[in-house]
Amino acid sequence: MKVGCGMAEITYSELVDRVNSVVNLPTVDKFLLGYSTMGQEIYGIHIGSYSGPQIIIESGLHAREYPAVLVVLGMAEYLASISTTLSGGVYIIPLCNPDGVRIVLDGVKWLTCENYREYLTALNGSTDFSQWKASATAVDLNVNFPALWGEGTQNVFCPSPANFIGWYPASEREVRLLIDFTYSISPALTLSYHTKGDVIYYGFETLTTEELERDRNIADIISSINGYVPIRTENSVGGYSDWVSLNIGVPAYTIEVGASTLPTPIPLSAVEPAIDANKNVTAALLAELSKNNTKAL
Repeated sequence: MKVGCGMAEITYSELVDRVNSVVNLPTVDKFLLGYSTMGQEIYGIHIGSYSGPQIIIESGLHAREYPAVLVVLGMAEYLASISTTLSGGVYIIPLCNPDGVRIVLDGVKWLTCENYREYLTALNGSTDFSQWKASATAVDLNVNFPALWGEGTQNVFCPSPANFIGWYPASEREVRLLIDFTYSISPALTLSYHTKGDVIYYGFETLTTEELERDRNIADIISSINGYVPIRTENSVGGYSDWVSLNIGVPAYTIEVGASTLPTPIPLSAVEPAIDANKNVTAALLAELSKNNTKAL
């Protein structure tokens, strides 16, 4: 998948076209996860076999990190091309926060309520929403999950462009959709793609020593493929990976693509290198999970 260079070379409509081009590939199974708060479709796909270990990949929870959506779409295209060789299956939800991403790329003009447009603009302090991280309700979806909710060092307790935890755990529709879906799949492992840093965050503070060792071993496998640095998660709660670790009991990783020296949002020129670095990660993990014949390495 080819993408342009620079920081503002994609519109929301173009991004949705790219999502649709992948979720409608003939070699994948498409499904509707549900609808965002503002009524936009959230699609997912399944690639590979429904028997054997299953991995969930999600991206686009943070609005300004939409380039990670393009990375995951590129990974999905590659996986679709090798689907018959996979030792299991992968579920991919490429755009989990369509409302927030649309605000970043289109501003708030698409929202039908003038008062609400004015409210979000006042919260943002500008009509430039390029740094907006939250959903359309000004909640940071990746701190809204019920996993030590509200105990993070960077948590914000009022509506904000970033880091607002929401009014209660899983208050947001998009978060509840992911929770319900994950329970329905009972995955062997999850991967969450974000930007930036070229790092692999693993572990959660409630894990046992044995579970941390397990998760670090898998992080090392991922690192051997994409070259990113494994880092133990600290002072980060309420995220999807945190929730999976706490409630599903399987390894969960947050992979940050793009060098830390890049601006935010990362330029689209960083997308192709990130696809190349990560496209073999999922197949390798499925092979390892299948070889060990267990839900967790």
